[in-house]
Amino acid sequence: MNMLYGSRRETYRQLFVDYWQRFRAGQPLDAMAQRVVDVIRVHPEYHALLENPDLALEADFPPELGQSNPFAHMSLHVALLELLATGQPPGIVHAYERLRAQQGEMAAQHLVVDCLGELIWQAQRAGREPELDALLPCMQAAEGRKKS
Repeated sequence: MNMLYGSRRETYRQLFVDYWQRFRAGQPLDAMAQRVVDVIRVHPEYHALLENPDLALEADFPPELGQSNPFAHMSLHVALLELLATGQPPGIVHAYERLRAQQGEMAAQHLVVDCLGELIWQAQRAGREPELDALLPCMQAAEGRKKS
């Protein structure tokens, strides 16, 4: 799972800023830019940050201070949309539709985003690529959880 942005923090942050600026200026967007903008639009709590490029590119979000990284969060949403669009891993679309029917759109997305975040964290700790085969069992376990 490439997460589409590369490894440099500023590179992927700049994409979010650029796509948001293009959207707000009414400029055309390709499919990937549209997915990113769709994620940004449902996260209004991040709009002010994206409209301040200097802050967006330089800000730190230390977890020990209780801050979550909005770019990591939105990247996981974009990754989910990509996985759904490609149907990978097999069965994800059906599993996601079940979650969505049970939880609602955003709650379902956030449950899967939590699963993706956990898979990535485990992969980083082990020094390997994320194992997407573990995503479906995590999603199935999430079916019993309440909306957040």
